[in-house]
Amino acid sequence: MKHWLGLLLAAALPAHATEVNVIGLFPGKAVVVIGRGAPRTLSVGDTVEGVKLLAADSKGATLEVDGKRETLQMGQHFETAAQTGERGSVTLFPNERGHYLADGQVNGGHVRFLVDTGATMVSLPSTDASRLGIDWKKGKRAYSRTANGVTAVYVVTLDSVTVGGITLYNVEGLVHDAAGLDTALLGMSFLGRTEMRREGQNLTLVKRF
Repeated sequence: MKHWLGLLLAAALPAHATEVNVIGLFPGKAVVVIGRGAPRTLSVGDTVEGVKLLAADSKGATLEVDGKRETLQMGQHFETAAQTGERGSVTLFPNERGHYLADGQVNGGHVRFLVDTGATMVSLPSTDASRLGIDWKKGKRAYSRTANGVTAVYVVTLDSVTVGGITLYNVEGLVHDAAGLDTALLGMSFLGRTEMRREGQNLTLVKRF
């Protein structure tokens, strides 16, 4: 149970919404985080806070969440709809290295982010940007110094960036050409539009109005 091999990510959502994140998988069992709660180990057939485990193995868990059936792999999360007009938030838990990692979306496509308050903008490797359908070479060209040296970057506007219960629109971003970046960074062009709160080791982001 000590090696869950997953990313801890749970959203602090408005009322009438449920978010579940799978952080551990075993034959007939799954370790999940529901909302902002502590990790729970569910056996097939168990129901906790409206979440029922239907099946589980090393590849994924099939859950029924508030009556909706969903199959999730390690580190994936699912949320039911929240009431409109309410303030969105997400709580991130550090991994074993103390880094905050989050599954999110850019322009509707899945992205795995590393939270980086030292990054001025949301930053994407060119491979991710191309997969998301971003015509990044039409962006404004600049240069950035990374651990791999100086690399070309392109300034773009991302239609939307979503992490947990937060969706922001028209977010300034950087696309790194070649091998200048291997992980998408959740930088200050997103973080600066949220309130960042430390709760022990956890980091909660709350969308500003």
